Amino acid sequence: MTTDLLDHLEQSLSGIGHPTLAILLGALITATIAVLVNLLILLSLRRALRRRSFAYSVVTGAHRSLLAVLPLAALMAFWDAVPDAPAWIAPANQLTVLLLILALTLAGVGAARHLGGSVLRATDLDAENDLRARRIHTQAELLARIVAFLVVVVGVAAALMTFPGVRQIGASMLASAGVAGIVIGFAARPVLSNLLAGVQIALTQPIRLRDSVVVEGEWGWIEEIRATYVVVRIWDRRRLVLPLQWFIDNPFENWTRTSSNLIGVVSLWVDYRMPMQPLRDEITRICEQSEYWDGDLAKLQVVDSTERAVRIRALVTAPDGPQAWELRCEVREGLIDLIQHAYPAYLPRIRTEADVVSEGDGVTVLPGNQRAALVDAGG
Repeated sequence: MTTDLLDHLEQSLSGIGHPTLAILLGALITATIAVLVNLLILLSLRRALRRRSFAYSVVTGAHRSLLAVLPLAALMAFWDAVPDAPAWIAPANQLTVLLLILALTLAGVGAARHLGGSVLRATDLDAENDLRARRIHTQAELLARIVAFLVVVVGVAAALMTFPGVRQIGASMLASAGVAGIVIGFAARPVLSNLLAGVQIALTQPIRLRDSVVVEGEWGWIEEIRATYVVVRIWDRRRLVLPLQWFIDNPFENWTRTSSNLIGVVSLWVDYRMPMQPLRDEITRICEQSEYWDGDLAKLQVVDSTERAVRIRALVTAPDGPQAWELRCEVREGLIDLIQHAYPAYLPRIRTEADVVSEGDGVTVLPGNQRAALVDAGG
């Protein structure tokens, strides 16, 4: 069909005597027909998949890039079918191949991102204590980024392999397979290990978006999970960036792994004479008036004692890590305030033994160790 089209164009333009113009006009007609056919196919496909949200999102995300796929493929077929092709046909065909690879790469990236976006829109991440939503968001975002990254890598590799010089260099490097292969393997190891770690985190999910974690001695929230690294937002608004592989190789604390509900602990030292019931009543009052308490637990325990004081521990619960921190501060401040105002004599103190020594008409109070020294000296 292409040959017949070219023959007809050459006969029509024989008066001009320029075969290049006939070839360009034939390429234009071929591309125009392919664009119209491609547009009809995509419109029909979008209409057919309108009720299937995920498939529709894939087609929508890749729609603009897919508009160029069929015309470029038709142009490739056209260049190959040109008889007695001029010298400029080979570079034109090379450019068409590169554009086709670019269009397919952009279509794959757009489809991955829109598919991940449709999953995110289908779940409510703002719901309180919704572990399922956070799990789905983590999987969708991480897998979408990994797929997009892999599509770009494959696209770049395919584009480079279209150049004979690059293909020969790659073949010679693979043929040598010695030191060069080892160097390339070591150079690619961090990237590949982080990609594999990303897949493992997406499937097993030791961390999720908005999880409260303690990493490298810092407490914060999982703010972003990228294809190769994780951003942790520290409580003082700093950002800690760690590679994905770090979460596979190192231990860390996840305060919201199975539930966001947490127990906050407040410890104080008080005198032995301090009554416990007023402290228990104060903890209950503080929790009932606090907006951070979830109503689950408000308890006081005596957990330790020394020769000088006893250690009390208050246990309170909150819906998540940040609110547990705020509730702990409120309880600690309230207990200290109660002791300072109602029981100031029962704060921890150091006691010393003192004795009274009569000296004529006066009375002298001596610590026990000084009295012992006087006794030893015969005083």
